[in-house]
Amino acid sequence: MELRQLEYFVAVAEEQNFTRAAERVHISQSGVSAQIRRLEQELGAELFDRSGRTATLTVAGKAALEHARTALAATGALAQAVGEVSDLIRGRLTVGMVVGCTVTPLFDALADFHRAHPGVEIALLEDNSDRLVQAVRAGSLDLALIGSAATTPDGLEALTIVSERLVAAVPPGHPLAGADRVTLRDLGSHPLICMPPGTGLRTVFDRACAAQGLHPAIALEAGASDAMADLAARGLGVAVLSASMAESYRDRLTARTIDDVEIPALLCLVWRDARGPAVRELLLRCRRAFAAPPPVGGGVAPGGGGA
Repeated sequence: MELRQLEYFVAVAEEQNFTRAAERVHISQSGVSAQIRRLEQELGAELFDRSGRTATLTVAGKAALEHARTALAATGALAQAVGEVSDLIRGRLTVGMVVGCTVTPLFDALADFHRAHPGVEIALLEDNSDRLVQAVRAGSLDLALIGSAATTPDGLEALTIVSERLVAAVPPGHPLAGADRVTLRDLGSHPLICMPPGTGLRTVFDRACAAQGLHPAIALEAGASDAMADLAARGLGVAVLSASMAESYRDRLTARTIDDVEIPALLCLVWRDARGPAVRELLLRCRRAFAAPPPVGGGVAPGGGGA
């Protein structure tokens, strides 16, 4: 008994026609018929009643069908299991990360994965969030750490790492430093320092402004929070940052939550639903790494809140 005979048997049973079954398994009708005859000879019973216009299962055929399906399913599972092991022995994993941030838990997860599966080649690429999302959708990236605006990108699965409000960061002595309340309209009176378009923080900010019909002047753009903080500290504008970013510069900047921007800025891992074993293994390690308390000086460093 051969697996291909069981495959042809199931095809004929489901199609109820030898011609359609032959088209389904991509061989000639005579080839299907010959293999079914050999299977019947080996089993000692006819599996189909061929007297009518359709191929109808006999009592013996009905008894055999589920066993044939089970055997084929077991063979498929075996092939998948071996394939997954092979992927984790000599595969490739391509990971994307938002520009200008140091995300220690992600690096820890990559190192843990590499120790467990040294045969898998790891590539790490930086880009802005919009392009990273496009690359994950296209399949050129397996997994990406992105900044996003409150929602998971369509068509992708996500694991949220950070969710926080936007703040205005200014040096001591700035008019906003002593304000009890800061709104988007308040920011319109000052030059602004923002992340570039296509980044999570900028998307949150632009959406909030558009909802109020505001068009604030963006004086300066920088892809890293360090650069934004340096520019703001020198009095060149108000830096629009996430709360955790601004906390890193509290020695030289005062942060005020922007009250009327309620959309949170997210930092999240995104991947496609149809993912391979290497991605599943890395996700498991990422969940552990991000759930663990950060060491002193570790965690999500400046730039990690919404690039």
